[in-house]
Amino acid sequence: MIHLNWAERETIKKVKCVHTNAKKYMVENVLSPGKEYEVKNETEEFYFVVDNRGKVSGFYKEYFEVM
Repeated sequence: MIHLNWAERETIKKVKCVHTNAKKYMVENVLSPGKEYEVKNETEEFYFVVDNRGKVSGFYKEYFEVM
């Protein structure tokens, strides 16, 4: 149940959003191109970051570049 305390966990690294051109989801509502985000957890396919709403959400790695 790691997801219950992600917001309080230590930041793993920072990533920068490079685009919000999602094929299927409305990513532009919660991410801003050029903005840096704190990564709280990472899988092979996703970064779990603190988004513009202040919530931890999972996004494909293709939207980001590592700082």
